[in-house]
Amino acid sequence: MQNGVSGWYARLDRCLSDRKQQIDIWLNTWEQSLKSFQPIAALLPEDWPTLPANLLTDPGHVLDHLLARHDAESDGRSPRGAHPKPPRLADAVICSEMKESLVNPKKPVQQSNFLMSNLPPGFRQHVAQLNLPKAPQDGEGDDEAEHLAVDNGLRTMSGIPLPVADTAAGGGLFHARLIRRHADAHENADPEVRKEDSRRLFSNIQLLDIDPLVIESTKTRLLLEAIRHELVSFGPETPGKISRKEMESLLDAGVQQGDALQGEWPWENAPNLVLTNPPWLRIKDRFRGKENGSQLRKELGEQLRALNDNGKPRFSTMRGNVNLYRLFIERSLQILNEEGRLRIVAPDSLLREQSSHPLRELLVQQHAWTHAWSIEEANLLFPGMTQGVVVLGITANGEKCPLNIHGPITRSDLRKDGDGLSSRVPVFELNEDRWIGWSRDTWAVPRLPRDRVERKYTLEVLDRLAQLPRLSDDKHPLTTNNRQVRVRVGEIDQTAHARSIETWVKGKRSRPFIRGVHFSESEDGQVFIRHPAFRTDIPSRASERQLAMWVGDETPTFGPRLACQAIVNAHQDRRLRWAVIPEGSVLGNSVNHIELHNEIQARLTAEHQTIEHGLQWLCDLLNNNDLDEWARAWAANNNVNNYELEMLPVELPDSFPQFSNLAR
Repeated sequence: MQNGVSGWYARLDRCLSDRKQQIDIWLNTWEQSLKSFQPIAALLPEDWPTLPANLLTDPGHVLDHLLARHDAESDGRSPRGAHPKPPRLADAVICSEMKESLVNPKKPVQQSNFLMSNLPPGFRQHVAQLNLPKAPQDGEGDDEAEHLAVDNGLRTMSGIPLPVADTAAGGGLFHARLIRRHADAHENADPEVRKEDSRRLFSNIQLLDIDPLVIESTKTRLLLEAIRHELVSFGPETPGKISRKEMESLLDAGVQQGDALQGEWPWENAPNLVLTNPPWLRIKDRFRGKENGSQLRKELGEQLRALNDNGKPRFSTMRGNVNLYRLFIERSLQILNEEGRLRIVAPDSLLREQSSHPLRELLVQQHAWTHAWSIEEANLLFPGMTQGVVVLGITANGEKCPLNIHGPITRSDLRKDGDGLSSRVPVFELNEDRWIGWSRDTWAVPRLPRDRVERKYTLEVLDRLAQLPRLSDDKHPLTTNNRQVRVRVGEIDQTAHARSIETWVKGKRSRPFIRGVHFSESEDGQVFIRHPAFRTDIPSRASERQLAMWVGDETPTFGPRLACQAIVNAHQDRRLRWAVIPEGSVLGNSVNHIELHNEIQARLTAEHQTIEHGLQWLCDLLNNNDLDEWARAWAANNNVNNYELEMLPVELPDSFPQFSNLAR
């Protein structure tokens, strides 16, 4: 976490390890603080670590962090990797979905009494040609429809669509921020109007979570937030405030324990807005800390796949190594009202990874996917996290429409007014024809630069290279006798064979072991292998000498190969680094390499005299700057996947002989 508070939660764990007690003490102290008008820090137990100033202003955020650590530990993950939703992001998302406030409507603009007859004839003729719209008359354009929606419980006077739900409540952050926004809208309103509208809001909240501790904590948190913002009283009903007893009753009805994925939605009225940040957790990682975790994971997968609604599988996108957030997206769209809105926070790998293709297809073909807020530098919002973030905006069962890509978005771009984002954020409208041409019907969304000049270059590269065959296509010039190019991972798992990998010492048994760290780049942009077996200018303690020698016997000797660095730092200039690996080298699993069939190698040898020269020729083509820009645009994460390399649109020069010519 930023601002020097990262160690406070760890120090708290050392003095009190019971997470439930931590949460109970924090909530009780928060309530005492509201009653006594004293700061929370003065009321905490003496053995608790000193509360940093940055945690004093928002007690709810501390609760979010404690619950996130509780959630991580319950799945067997480290609490260090627990990151709650940032309130700043929640505020921006809420703002983008708010309706116009009816609490203090703006006065209509005073119409001018200037008459057309007062203008000179020439001006009157010119104005008539402009065909300007008529000025609104008294009574036209009023908000009767919106007031009717308020009466029908479809929105609040403060502008919140109703019912408003969260399918994975967590600590109830979205609804807590809605309470704050609702209170701000009613700041100068009539007390009775505010009380009635608050009752309308609290009667139409729907929060569901599977964890009983989360549910009880969320109820208390929302109660305290409402008291803090003077919407609810500690005791009986007062002017402008509903009673605590009534609020607790409304929260019992609106915040319930249940499984949104496997169970039925417990409320009769379908929500018109779902705001959620579900778990980013693969099924294979669930129950990791449990003694019988393997059996529990297997049972969970079988249960989810067996779910049916009206004879159809509940989760049509459940394929491969499923991440739970994908299921929450599909389930949220099922429970929404017709034309209801879903705003969900998810990892941005959803936009490009191959395994999310069925989900993207569902969003495009059956719903109206309208917005994608792209936040690439997520560590500025979620401290310590390198994974990018995307906020999806989807209209359930809506008509097809262009997708608006907003971003890259920085922390300073998030707003509490307008559409939730700064006007500086670039927006790109992705229409269907261009989308299909780029992604070949996978509906992958490219990563676009923020700079206008760089973005123009990237779009030109995408338009041009999308027309070319992919490296593993049947129609690619390298394909020979139906033998396509394939990409494989290095043959040695570094963890499983750690005993056979040693620091480099030149000797009879030594064979070069190539890892990602051995890929380097010269000042003029040339990629090469910096390994002590091939270079003498490497210092004795350099990282390239560590774990650089293979001493195992079970690996055969390979000829020269063309390999790619498989993990690239997101801040480096290049996405891909290709280099020719000398004969006899062993590749670690942090390196991908191209597998060329013997017939393809024969073609390269015939054209370039030796296979080494042929591979170097192909390597130079793969290190092309435009191809690297393509790879950066379609990168799902820092890992370079095999399918990503196989789908590269590698263009060979006209001088390379086509296979059809050789066959003749």
